Amino acid sequence: MTKLKDTYPLYLNNKAAQPNTDLEVRDKFTGEVAFRTALATPDVIDEAIAGAVRAAESMARLASYEKQGVLDHCVARFRERFDELAYALCVEAGKPIKDSEGEVTRLIDTFRIASEEATRNYGEIQPLDISARAKGYMGMWKRVPIGPCSFISPFNFPLNLAAHKIAPAIAMGCPFVMKPASLTPLGAIIMGEVLAECDVLPEGAFSILPAHRDGADMFTVDERLKLLSFTGSPGVGWDLKAKAGKKKVVLELGGNAAVIVDKDADLDHALERIVFGAFYQSGQSCIGVQRILIHDSVYDRFKDMLVARTRTLVAGDPKDRNTFIGPMISEKEAKRLKGWIDEAVSAGATLLCGGKLEGAMLEATLLEGVPKACSANKEEAFGPLANLMRFSDWDEALDIVNDSKFGLQAGVFTRDIHQVLEAWDTLDVGGIVVNDVPSYRVDNMPYGGVKDSGLGREGIRFAMEDMSEIRNLVIRRL
Repeated sequence: MTKLKDTYPLYLNNKAAQPNTDLEVRDKFTGEVAFRTALATPDVIDEAIAGAVRAAESMARLASYEKQGVLDHCVARFRERFDELAYALCVEAGKPIKDSEGEVTRLIDTFRIASEEATRNYGEIQPLDISARAKGYMGMWKRVPIGPCSFISPFNFPLNLAAHKIAPAIAMGCPFVMKPASLTPLGAIIMGEVLAECDVLPEGAFSILPAHRDGADMFTVDERLKLLSFTGSPGVGWDLKAKAGKKKVVLELGGNAAVIVDKDADLDHALERIVFGAFYQSGQSCIGVQRILIHDSVYDRFKDMLVARTRTLVAGDPKDRNTFIGPMISEKEAKRLKGWIDEAVSAGATLLCGGKLEGAMLEATLLEGVPKACSANKEEAFGPLANLMRFSDWDEALDIVNDSKFGLQAGVFTRDIHQVLEAWDTLDVGGIVVNDVPSYRVDNMPYGGVKDSGLGREGIRFAMEDMSEIRNLVIRRL
C-alpha cells in the first residue's frame, strides 16, 4: 500500500535540503496532518536565483539530445512512481483517486511532448533583398533561451500545471525556480527528486521551493529573473504583473466558463460531458463549466436530465474509487461558495439541487435564474456550482457568453458548422471546444485566455516560445 513520508525536503540548486519542517500539509478529507516539508526562507530563495543565473549559460548550451534525455528520464520515472504520485495528489489536494490517476497520466504526457519538442527548436531563413539597398544581404533567426525563469503554480492541478512550466523550461534550456502552492507542494517536490537524478543538468538548473506568499516576493520582483509564469487567481496574478518590473509575464488565471447547448445537440452526450465539466474534482478548475446556456426548445427536458444526473454523483472520501466529488481545498473556500449560493437564492435564483455544506464538502449544486450581478454568475465559482439559463437565438447565446470579464474557454454543442464558425469568430475567449465542454484540454494545444483570464499561452511549443527570445543574424555577401 502506498504511504507518504513524514517529512519532505525542498530542492535548492538541484539538491535536496531540509533546513526545517515548517510547512504543515493536511489531508484535505480528514483534516489530519499528512506530512511536513521545508519552507524556503528569503536567503534560500536568493541562493536559488543566484544558482539559476550561474546555470543559465550551461543550460543554454545543453544539446537537444541531452535535454531530451532528461525529459525521457522523467517520463520513465513518473511511470514507475505512478501509484505514489496519484496517492500523494489524492491526499494533498483531496482529488478523487480516479481524477488523480488521470492527472498523473497528463503529467507523463506533458513531459513526453516536451521531450519531442526539445529537438524541434527551429529558426528561419529570411530573404532581405527586398530593395536595391539590401542586395547581397541575407538574414536568419533562431530562438535562444530567455534565461532564469520564475514559476508559481496553483493547488488545483499541482502536478500537471507545474509540469506545464517545468517541462518546456527544460526543453528550451532555461534554469528555473518554482514556488508550488503551499497547500499542495508534494507533486512538485517529487518532480524535483526525479530531476535531481539527472547529472547532465548543471548545478542551479532548478530549485523547488515551497514558500508562504508573504515571504515569496522575490519570485516576482527579483530583476535577475527574466520571465514570471504564474497560474492562479486573477486578483493575485494581475497584482504580480504590476510588481514584475521588466521581465516577461505569462498569466494563466480564472474564468466562469460557459457552454451552449443548441436545439440540435445530442442531449445524452451533452449531459454526461457537462456534468463532468461542472463537477469533476469538485469544480475546482479554471475551465470548469459554470454557465450552462440551453436553447428554449430543449430547456425543460435538459434541465430535468441535468438535475437527475447531478443527484446521482457520489461524494465522500477521495481515496474511495467510487467517489466522484471530494472535498474542496479548504473549509474556508467551501463556506465562501456556500455564501455565493445563498446570496443568489436570496436575490431570486432557484436552487435546483445541492447546496448543502458539511465541513469542506459542498454538494454538487445547480441554480437557475441567477441575477447577473450575483457573484455566482459574474465571478469564478471554483467549486461545484453551475447556473442554468435559457436562450432563443444563437447570436443571443454568443452575446451572453461574451458578457463576462473572463475569457478562457467556451464549449458549444451543435451540429451546425456555420454556427461553429460564427462562434469561433465571435467568442472573445482563448479557445472554443465543439461538442464538448470548455474543461477539455490536450496538453500540446495552445491554452490560455484573454481579458481577466490572463496573458500568453501554455502548451509545450507555445510555452517554449514565451521562454525564448529571437536572435537575428544578418550576413552580407562580399
